[in-house]
Amino acid sequence: MRRLGLGAILLAMLAGQAYAQQPSMADKDPIILEQERKKKDAIDIDKQYKSTVEKTNQGIPQVRSDPWSTMRGPDDSKTKR
Repeated sequence: MRRLGLGAILLAMLAGQAYAQQPSMADKDPIILEQERKKKDAIDIDKQYKSTVEKTNQGIPQVRSDPWSTMRGPDDSKTKR
């Protein structure tokens, strides 16, 4: 039983050293964390925007329209002005 306890203690000590070497969120500067969060939010918003635009444009044919077509006369060329 004593060997088992000693083995568990040694294993915990080795695992503690390995865990201490991992970078944690507490080690990062708060400004860097804020910038990373803003970048992630901007990417998420861009993805949402693109998906919304894609969903909106699915049933709409892409045709050029001329809103002034009824306002022009039959012969409205620039050379006759």
